[in-house]
Amino acid sequence: MFPERLRALRRGQNITLEQLAEDLNQLFKPDKEHENTASQIGNWERGARTPSFVEVRKLAEYFDVTMDYLAGKTERDEYDLGRLFLSGKQLTFNDTTIGSQDRYEIYQLINGYLHGKGQRKPTRKKQSEELDLDLHLD
Repeated sequence: MFPERLRALRRGQNITLEQLAEDLNQLFKPDKEHENTASQIGNWERGARTPSFVEVRKLAEYFDVTMDYLAGKTERDEYDLGRLFLSGKQLTFNDTTIGSQDRYEIYQLINGYLHGKGQRKPTRKKQSEELDLDLHLD
């Protein structure tokens, strides 16, 4: 399960093996002896080799998933939008890339909404509401 999940995460973000190795090395600053390589990650994706606990932890942090998810134990069922908006990861909405200024403003809007939600008076009517996004997936 690990090889498939790693490959899906990497390909889903359009990251090459070389880019992932370079990003991991920049993010975690290993010594020369412990640097990640494209061939090493390729071996993990093919199931030819098994990464150490430390490497799995680095990958989980890099892709913002749990180690359990990478190992196939759980599905990804929770996302922290705050972390996602403030991360360096590219975000898109309806095929439009969200730039850094827009990300910050959206983050502020959500944060303000949630903070203000606790300040609002409850409504008298108990109504169930649904968000109809009117998505047409043709």
